Amino acid sequence: MMSGVVAIVTVGAGGAVGAVLRHEVARRVTVRLGHGTFGIFAVNFTGSFLIGMMAGWLLPTGGATSSPGVPWLLLVTGVLGSYTTVSSFSLQTLTLLREGKAGAAILNIAASMVLCISATAAGFALMMGLA
Repeated sequence: MMSGVVAIVTVGAGGAVGAVLRHEVARRVTVRLGHGTFGIFAVNFTGSFLIGMMAGWLLPTGGATSSPGVPWLLLVTGVLGSYTTVSSFSLQTLTLLREGKAGAAILNIAASMVLCISATAAGFALMMGLA
């Protein structure tokens, strides 16, 4: 079993790589296509594809929804978790669907969209009011 310190260092190292990748992919796509929305979409799309690949490679068939091993912590939690959280959201939703929990998957999607966008708007309004 891996120690807590090793897990933290592993996730942190992956997170540093993912943050740099996120910045570079978003910047390059934005420069090429002219708007930041396209850069973030490219990050979210590629991150979702990559987390699907990693889950298919690292998780047991029909088994757990996460793996405590070093590859999972480095690549999925670290790199992809820092690169985009949409990939984690997508994998969690897919897991619910694969487990036959379509209602929970739909609720996860709807609640995430409504509540997260509302929270962003509330935080923005709060800070604009303080400025």
